[in-house]
Amino acid sequence: MSELLARHRAVMPNWLALNYNDPIEIVSGKGNRVIDADGKSYLDFFAGILTNMIGYDIPEVREAVERQLATGVVHTSTVYLLRGQIELAEKIARLSGIPDAKVFFTNSGTEANETALLLATYARRSDQVLAMRQSYHGRSFGAISVTSNRSWKNNSLSPLNVHFLHGADRHLTQFKGLSDADYIRACVDDLRHVLATSVSNDVAALIAEPIQGVGGFTMAPDGLFAAYKEVLDEQGILFISDEVQTGWGRTGSAFFGIENHGVTPDMITFAKGLGNGFAVGGIVARGDLMDAPHAVGLSTFGGNPISMAAANATLDYVLDHNLQANAARTGEIIIGGLKAAAERLPVVQDVRGKGLMFAVELQSPAQAARFMELTKQAGLLAGKGGLYGTAIRMAPPLTLTVDEATEGLGIIVTALETIDAEAAAQ
Repeated sequence: MSELLARHRAVMPNWLALNYNDPIEIVSGKGNRVIDADGKSYLDFFAGILTNMIGYDIPEVREAVERQLATGVVHTSTVYLLRGQIELAEKIARLSGIPDAKVFFTNSGTEANETALLLATYARRSDQVLAMRQSYHGRSFGAISVTSNRSWKNNSLSPLNVHFLHGADRHLTQFKGLSDADYIRACVDDLRHVLATSVSNDVAALIAEPIQGVGGFTMAPDGLFAAYKEVLDEQGILFISDEVQTGWGRTGSAFFGIENHGVTPDMITFAKGLGNGFAVGGIVARGDLMDAPHAVGLSTFGGNPISMAAANATLDYVLDHNLQANAARTGEIIIGGLKAAAERLPVVQDVRGKGLMFAVELQSPAQAARFMELTKQAGLLAGKGGLYGTAIRMAPPLTLTVDEATEGLGIIVTALETIDAEAAAQ
């Protein structure tokens, strides 16, 4: 055990997970690569859990932060006007497509989801919330209650009355073999049945990830949430799209993941990639919902000048360089290559994803762990996830080049070939 690892274990909680048998310390980064304390270079296909959205040491972001630091003002709180906060809110409101939108900034996706749940339950005067099976929405008390993954739930206590829906669980026996259209019909039937049997009147909201992050990048077929929203609208139930991982063009086919379903939600929550490593989260919602609560509220560090400088520069970079199109282009190389390889590798149970958000489902958690070690040795960083711990999830920076996409694909396929051969030999 390294000296640093021993120190970590002495003072950090046991549930603070570390990747790899021998965890690494990342000490520098440039572009889409990082270097560990031993000088080994890695192509980063996990981006700080989808947070270093445009890579490392980006001059536009660094210089924006340095300009703000040079003013001497790192923090003032939201009781004063914050130009950067207002400018970023204007951009996000416009991009969201939500009518009369207003924006509130937090420090994380967990806080953003808590805010959305507060707004929804306040507006509807109800503690009843719908969420998706296999979902993950954060680690706080309220966010855990709408999380549907046992590995991430510490207790059954909840401030909300939650009912979970189908939509990303096509591996279940009753759904296997169904077409997208038939699966959507089955899910909508189930939603109507839940509303008829499991709740009283005035459900507050449905909260859903267009692509489930911790769930292993499982996703509903395009159009499901449009079908769900038709039912929700009949009863005035609000729709919250959790875009903490799917936002800012990552799916390639849409700027926000929910757009793949042809839906404009009542609220969108965001975080992670927007600050390219600086802590920023938030919610964009209809103005009437955002303005409704009667009590005074603020977020001490939400919208602070440093994170706003970084986020404005990051969002401008994404838009100016059309990184949504780049995600579509490079993601097609990788996902197409993985699907082709899967045809000859029985160990691969599924390949799924959109743009630069893709996953490989293996047969066992041990194989997923083996993949992590093999790709680490080969100089690529990935992540694990999935309801059963069998999914490898990857989401490189949106600045990934075609050459890097091809390089990463080669490393991934080689690791899968090794695991497949090992499984065949057993």
